[in-house]
Amino acid sequence: MNTYYTGLFSEWYARMFLRFRGYRILQSRYVTGKNTNRAEIDIIAKRGNTIVFVEVKCRPDLQTAWDAITPAQIRRLRNAANTYLLKKRWMGGARFDVIAVCGWKIYWAKNAF
Repeated sequence: MNTYYTGLFSEWYARMFLRFRGYRILQSRYVTGKNTNRAEIDIIAKRGNTIVFVEVKCRPDLQTAWDAITPAQIRRLRNAANTYLLKKRWMGGARFDVIAVCGWKIYWAKNAF
């Protein structure tokens, strides 16, 4: 399996993980528009009055997954999340989580950045 399909599978696995924990998936692979320093948010989910923006990383180990999240990527993800919240006129809470898929094991970091 190549990295593209591994990534798709990891995102599907993370969505199932969140659904089993009571989250409703609002959108997968949300991409901001052209000419906006494009960013892709892997999963946007909701539980209660909180929208959760989830970055999914599939790596062999947890440290490699954390190392793959750069400050520039965090900045792009925050801009994309702000765009989404403004577009939806969301007035509730919001947070960023990271789900690291390492083999069949999932590590979930709430309020990661």
